[in-house]
Amino acid sequence: MASLADSTEATEMVAANGKAADLAIDVGSAGEVKAPSDTDRRKLARAALAEAIGTGFIVLFGCGSVCSTRSGAFSGVWQVAACWGFGVALAIYATADISCAHLNPAITLAFQLVRPKGTGGVAGDMTWYKSGVFMLAQLLGAVTAGFINFGVFESTLAAYERQNDIVRGKPESILTACAFGEYFPNPDLNSRWVDGAPYRDSDVSPIGAMFTEMWGTLVLAFLIFSMTHEKNKIGLGSFTPFMIGCIVACNLGLYAPITQAGWNPARDFGPRLVAAMVGWGEVAIPGPRFDFWIYIVGPFIGGPLGAFLAETYFTFSGEAAKAD
Repeated sequence: MASLADSTEATEMVAANGKAADLAIDVGSAGEVKAPSDTDRRKLARAALAEAIGTGFIVLFGCGSVCSTRSGAFSGVWQVAACWGFGVALAIYATADISCAHLNPAITLAFQLVRPKGTGGVAGDMTWYKSGVFMLAQLLGAVTAGFINFGVFESTLAAYERQNDIVRGKPESILTACAFGEYFPNPDLNSRWVDGAPYRDSDVSPIGAMFTEMWGTLVLAFLIFSMTHEKNKIGLGSFTPFMIGCIVACNLGLYAPITQAGWNPARDFGPRLVAAMVGWGEVAIPGPRFDFWIYIVGPFIGGPLGAFLAETYFTFSGEAAKAD
């Protein structure tokens, strides 16, 4: 980065934007604004790699379980929800010590807005730059895992399509595309695609679906920020990742019949990109109801809102306890 004219200008810039560490820069005695050191870059790269790996494992376990349903191996939504929950827990256990295991752009945004200090793992405090790197890593991990799932389950998906006279890329191929991206109402429960299913398209509007995605992510973020808050005296410790997995499983058990329960823009959009590239085309993006944006906008609203409510709750609770 270019140097400033004098140290006064550097001091004013730092005062306006917080300490230099929050800007991922260093201000020298002569007023120079220095780029992050090689050590800082390595730490951020290490944290970003952890985010990519963790998000990839969520897609491998979660979306992979949906791929498996096309074989007839699973008989209910809870079996899929349990795979999701365990997958999320295992991904957190594998990466939390390195990156704090955001593994979700909506949660990264929530940390950036509500609790940036010390939540970047080895990368230190979160900044907007670091948040962008984390989100990109999460998306790349999800895309990579989406390709792996396609390679592993392509024959399973093709067999399901053959059995049900489905042509990949045609509207009815939503029944296999839903193993990558999400749709509302759940295609397996939509009478437009499955005879005798309870839902019609009109039963779940785009606004209703976005609200469901927002609400589910709000619940997820509220509980994550509550369980990890420094003023929460219960302190689950190393049991926290498992309980976060339980939150995901419960959320899926409740809301997967409506929207397939995304809560994670990278987990949805990454595999959806893969589906668009390998044969599903417009069924994947933009979707039969031009609905892919719902799984991005909803979580990005719900995540920070849930985090803010949790932080506010514990702040007021702590002040009330001091007053007593």
